[in-house]
Amino acid sequence: MTSAFTFTTVPKILFEPGAAADLAKTAAPALKGAKRVLFVTDAGVKGAGLADGALAGLKEAGLAVHVYDKVIADPPESVIHEAVAEAREFGAQAVIGFGGGSPMDTAKVVAVLLSGEQDLASMYGVQQVRASRPPLILLPTTSGTGSEVTNVAVLTTGATSKRGIAADPLYADMAILDPDLTLGLPRHPTAYTGIDAMVHAIEAFTNRRAKNPVSDALALAALKKLHGSILKACEDGSDAEARGDMLLGAMLAGQAFSNSPCAGVHAMAYPLGGMFHVPHGLSNAVVLPPVLRFNASEAEPLYAEISAHLGLKPGSAGLIGEMDRIAEAVGIERTLSQLGISHNDVPAMAEDVAANDRLLPNNPREMGYDAIVAMYEEIL
Repeated sequence: MTSAFTFTTVPKILFEPGAAADLAKTAAPALKGAKRVLFVTDAGVKGAGLADGALAGLKEAGLAVHVYDKVIADPPESVIHEAVAEAREFGAQAVIGFGGGSPMDTAKVVAVLLSGEQDLASMYGVQQVRASRPPLILLPTTSGTGSEVTNVAVLTTGATSKRGIAADPLYADMAILDPDLTLGLPRHPTAYTGIDAMVHAIEAFTNRRAKNPVSDALALAALKKLHGSILKACEDGSDAEARGDMLLGAMLAGQAFSNSPCAGVHAMAYPLGGMFHVPHGLSNAVVLPPVLRFNASEAEPLYAEISAHLGLKPGSAGLIGEMDRIAEAVGIERTLSQLGISHNDVPAMAEDVAANDRLLPNNPREMGYDAIVAMYEEIL
C-alpha cells in the first residue's frame, strides 16, 4: 500500500529552443504586469553573451532591467544582501534568475527577502520561509542543478559552511528551459553538471523518508534521459538533441529531489565546495562512488532497479560500475588529492558532514563520523 505523500512543483514549465531570446513574451504571464525587473546572473554567463538576447528583448518590450552579475559559486550571504540592496534601490517588481545553480539559488533567496518581512537567518532549514515575494522566473544555462524547478537554495554561511533553505515560496512562478543556452557549455562542466543531475535522481529514488511514486517515476525518467545523452553532449557540445535531453533530464531530476530530497552524496560534497571552492557538480561526482558502495547493503533492491531500467549489469554493481565508467570516459577528476585536498583536511570535512541534519536522515544507510572519514579516505 502506498504511503500518503504530497508532490509540489512549479506551476508552469516551458521547454523551447530559442525561448530566452523572446523572454519578454514567454515570461509575460509569470511577470504579472511587473515593469521593473532584477536580472540575476554571474560574470561568466554575462561575459559569454548568453544573456544578451534575453536582456535586449526585455528592454525592447519596455521593461526596466537592473542586472546583478556578481553572483559567485556557492554564493555567500554577503552576495545575497548586496543583491537585495540593489534590487530595493532599483524598485524591482520581479526577479529573473539566469545561469547555473548559484544565480538561480541567489534569485530565489533575493526574491523572498525583498519584502523585508523576514530576515535571512530565520529562513534556513525546511519550510521556514514565511515571507511573500514578487514574481520569480528561472532560466538554467547548465544541465545539472535542476534549481529552476526546486524549492531549495544553498548558500555559504560564515567562512566555509554551506546551509540550505528548502521552502515552497522558493518555487518559481515559471521555469523556462532553452537548450540553446547550453550549446556552448565546455566539456568539463557539461560532464560534472550532468553527473550532478544523475546524483539528484539516484538520491531521490533511494530516499528512505520521502520517496513516493511521482518522484520515483521522475527520477527514473531523468536517469534515462541523462544516461543516454551525457557522453554525446560531452563529445559534441553542439549536439542539439543531446543538449535538450540533458536539460530535460536535469529538470526531471530537480522535480524528483525537490520532493524526495538528496542525501549522503550531497552532504559529503558540501565541504568540498564550502571549504575548497570545488564546483558543486564536480564535488558530487567525486564523492559519489564511495557513497554508492557504502549504501549498497541497504539500497541494493533500489540500485538494482535503476540498473535494470538503464539496461546495465544486474544489481548495485551495475549502477556503481556505470557511474565509474562515465566519470572515467568524460575525464573529470576522481580523487580529493586532484582537487588539492589532503588527509589533513578530512576530519574537519567529516565533522561538517556529520552535523548535516537536513540531508543525512534521507540516506538509505545511517552515516556516522567514522564511516564518513572512511569514505573520504577511500578517494584520497
